Amino acid sequence: MKLRTRLMVAFFTVVLTPIILFGAAIFGFSKFQLKSIEKSYGVELSLESLSNSVPFISKSTEEICEQMREMAYQDPDRFLNFSYLQELNNKLDETDSYLILRRDSELYYTGTEADVQKLFQQLPAYGDSEMISDSGTYIGRDVKALVKQVDLKFSDQSQGSAFIVTSTSKLLPQMRSLLMDMGVAILVILIITAAIMTFWIYTGINTPLNKLKEATQRIKEGDLDFNLEAEGDGEISALCRDFEAMRKRLKESEDERERYDLENRELISNISHDLKTPITTVKGYVEGIMDGVADTPEKMERYIKTIYNKANDMDRLINELTFYSKIDTNRIPYTFNKINVAEYFDDCAEEVCLDLEGRNIRFTYLNQVDKNTMVIADAEQMKRVINNIIGNSIKYMDKPKGQIELRILDAGDFIQVELEDNGKGIDVKDLPSIFDRFYRTDASRNSAQGGSGIGLSIVRKIIEDHGGKIWASSKLGKGTTMCFVLRKYQEVPL
Repeated sequence: MKLRTRLMVAFFTVVLTPIILFGAAIFGFSKFQLKSIEKSYGVELSLESLSNSVPFISKSTEEICEQMREMAYQDPDRFLNFSYLQELNNKLDETDSYLILRRDSELYYTGTEADVQKLFQQLPAYGDSEMISDSGTYIGRDVKALVKQVDLKFSDQSQGSAFIVTSTSKLLPQMRSLLMDMGVAILVILIITAAIMTFWIYTGINTPLNKLKEATQRIKEGDLDFNLEAEGDGEISALCRDFEAMRKRLKESEDERERYDLENRELISNISHDLKTPITTVKGYVEGIMDGVADTPEKMERYIKTIYNKANDMDRLINELTFYSKIDTNRIPYTFNKINVAEYFDDCAEEVCLDLEGRNIRFTYLNQVDKNTMVIADAEQMKRVINNIIGNSIKYMDKPKGQIELRILDAGDFIQVELEDNGKGIDVKDLPSIFDRFYRTDASRNSAQGGSGIGLSIVRKIIEDHGGKIWASSKLGKGTTMCFVLRKYQEVPL
């Protein structure tokens, strides 16, 4: 889950869950408290009664008020009896109320020890009970009390009024308990909801962060052989996936670096081996000349020719090593020009023919491209391509009468160059890898074949830099054909 979505869910949960739970708690506690109040005061209440205290207070003294009205009608003088007044007051005391009796304009009885002078002065006049509702009348200002009035007319023709006074400033114990329960419920609900949401958000963020922390620690220690799994589509999961992609890139770079180091060591070993062989040969022939072994002109010529050939082999190896370093830094010095295909490859064929005659290899040349066909290429580097391919053919020639054929074919918008030999051929499983650096179809080295293993990789690099493509086909025991294509140069009319 995305972090923004998680925060939105947490926000609405923190807002709505307490409201819902608080509503349920209010309903439950209110029902419980209403039952308790009904039992204590002997009245039937509803939830609305808790929000409006006046009808509730009035209802709690309603029964006693009716009894006083009946007694006022039957025997008003009974109210002059202090024992009866005390009995009424004791009943009212159970509902947090008390009794006041006024005779004429004098205070005759009060059921409370508190000072009632301010209240007494504000009590309704005799006869006002007919204008007061059954719920009573509310006296505000400094008193804040609900008053019910029962008018009396005694036998001596004096007038009086009995008042049931209920102070609204005194909260009922059950109401106070209800408010306390509500406060505790709100606090508990908020704490639990906040704790659950905090834990949920913390877990959702901390779990992938711990994975990231562990992954960074392993990378710091140089360990890249692990997988960082990321679940979901959140921001942190996306970060984990990016981190995993970075780890893979680092792993690939590390593997590439190790492979590169191994290849460099192998190159140095190959070059050292291949340089040591001609140097040893040169030293041996030079020593033969110095010791007078070449005592005839024919021997001297053969010795000098051998030394010259071995020096050329060393020069070729050094050139390959130099060119290899330029490939790695992408600093091959190309000089592209328009080249006439027929003229260029005619010259190449002539040079190759002279070289192969001395090696007892038959060379044939076929050019089927129009004499005006042009390509954009580097003449020197293309010659390197031809020489490397032919050198590779010579190296693996296993026939007494070797044959190499150079064909230049027309392939539409391209020219196709084919170099075919009758050497020992290449196994099908080795064909996809022969253009890789340091790849050798013959894993065991010998001085006859030698080689640095980078000749064909140089060929592929040059052809690809010319915008061409190279491939090979071969049959084991019959020979190999190397093919590459170059795009023709075409004038674009303005």
